[in-house]
Amino acid sequence: MGITKTKLFSDHQNRIANYAKAIGHPARVAIIEYLLSEKKCINKSLVAELGLSQATISQHLKELKHIGLIQGEVEGHSVHYCLNKENWGLFEEELVSLFKSISTKEITCKPE
Repeated sequence: MGITKTKLFSDHQNRIANYAKAIGHPARVAIIEYLLSEKKCINKSLVAELGLSQATISQHLKELKHIGLIQGEVEGHSVHYCLNKENWGLFEEELVSLFKSISTKEITCKPE
C-alpha cells in the first residue's frame, strides 16, 4: 500500500497491518521459532537450519528487524540476532485489543 494511503487508517490499524505483514511469510515464522529455541543466532545458523540462501535469510531478517520484532548486535564479523521482547509485547497488545473487540460484539452475517 502506498504511503499516502496509510494515512487513511488509524495508527492502530497501520501497526497491526505492519506487524502482520512482517510475520506473513513462513520463512519469517520459522526464523522467529528458531530464535525462540536458540535465544540468539547468527545468519549462518539460520541458513543451515532453514535451507534458504544467505541472501534470502538476510532479507527476511531485515524485514523483521525493520518492524522491531528482532534486534541484532554486531559481535566481531557477525551479527547476533534475538527477539525484541518489548516490541513483541506491543504487538500482542495490539492483537489482543483487536480480538477482544471482535469477541465482545454480536456478529451476524444474515441478510436483513
